[in-house]
Amino acid sequence: MGHDHDEGHGHEHGHEHGHEHGHEGGHEHGGPGRSIPSSFCGPASLAERPDPGALLFFDAPSGLAGDMIVAALVDLGVPRDVVVSAVGCLGVSDTVLSFGAAERSGIAATTFAVEVCGPQPRRTYAGIRDLIGSSSLALGTKERALRTFARLAAAEARVHGIPPEDVHFHEVGAVDAIADVVGSSAALEYLGAKVLVSPLPMGRGFVNASHGVLPLPAPAALECLVGFATYDAGIEGEFVTPTGAAIIGAHAIGSSRWPPIVPQRIGWGAGSRRISDRPNVLRAILGTPSGDYDCGAGTTHAVIEANVDDMTGELAAHWIEVALRSGAVDAWASPITMKKGRPALTLSALAPIAMSSELSHMMLRETTSLGVRVREVSRFERPRTVVIVNTPFGDIPVKVSEGPFGPPGAKPEFDVCAAVARAHGVPVGEVLRVAMAAWASSK
Repeated sequence: MGHDHDEGHGHEHGHEHGHEHGHEGGHEHGGPGRSIPSSFCGPASLAERPDPGALLFFDAPSGLAGDMIVAALVDLGVPRDVVVSAVGCLGVSDTVLSFGAAERSGIAATTFAVEVCGPQPRRTYAGIRDLIGSSSLALGTKERALRTFARLAAAEARVHGIPPEDVHFHEVGAVDAIADVVGSSAALEYLGAKVLVSPLPMGRGFVNASHGVLPLPAPAALECLVGFATYDAGIEGEFVTPTGAAIIGAHAIGSSRWPPIVPQRIGWGAGSRRISDRPNVLRAILGTPSGDYDCGAGTTHAVIEANVDDMTGELAAHWIEVALRSGAVDAWASPITMKKGRPALTLSALAPIAMSSELSHMMLRETTSLGVRVREVSRFERPRTVVIVNTPFGDIPVKVSEGPFGPPGAKPEFDVCAAVARAHGVPVGEVLRVAMAAWASSK
């Protein structure tokens, strides 16, 4: 079963042409193929997460799409349950996820498909953002998914000349996009590796969409790939879908023909449309860097700020909550003194650059400020993962920070601990203590 992702990207044009390339819609991509026996399960899952500093390289001679990215990461060794559980956190009904096996030009690869079994509501970017923001997804996965959809919505908005909030997703395609974005976010968060991508092939020709005939590469896909290397694929057809482009644009630090890497694990994700001169596969390589790879990552985030001297503490707290729910990595308020000696606040939010415009509009809408400052910054992160520990109070997620910065640090998710403490009638400090003890004993 194929999933027609591209039937569903953006402001009602929805890419209902199914994107001729069709990675995401039951396409037989890649030369004569044969069925892989059902007993073939692909490589074994990773016994443990990669070491901090690992590098993940997507080699995409046939392009890529959201389903191919998820399939390649699972074939690489990310446990399937990481993807399935993450998508399940959203509570999207009448949806079945499936993994399969396929052969492309003699290469055994994994496939990923989404089957929508019932009617789905009309979904906007704002609705999908709220769905993800209010879910029980782990914080790292949630931030990645919000970052990806922000890039996709911003691209569609630029193409159609509308605000990102007004971008609509076709009913079935929205479910496909949600599964691919959230599934890939969970898998990338599980690996915790820096991501590079090979230069991406761009197809030629045209596709039919509800807005009319569109040129290839699809306008939204190209918008998502600003800053990444591309080249002419030499033949007609779609090679990179908007969902795939948004995932790469949101998470890769740059392009490289082949980085200096010592491979440790290799995964293959299969598309299904036939291409005349190459197999439709995406290769994911996980390894350790064997040299410097400078791909000009540059600035990655933006700080959005405003000074206000007429907001109450309640309104400031509400703004922080809205900013975080809207996809900001962090949000805070700092006391300052303004002209005439007035006590005031500086409201600040840190967000991926692709979200800076949206969060600037939100700040003007939700605060009393008449102006907003935006400055781009580079964010360096300590690798972190979320570990689920078993305690007498139940399973509790613990965020673990790693990397070459001293011993690992751990912190139980406070909101979960607070809810557990209320349910069991114990102090939250006791739940925190027990969770930390469980994490320490699991090392």
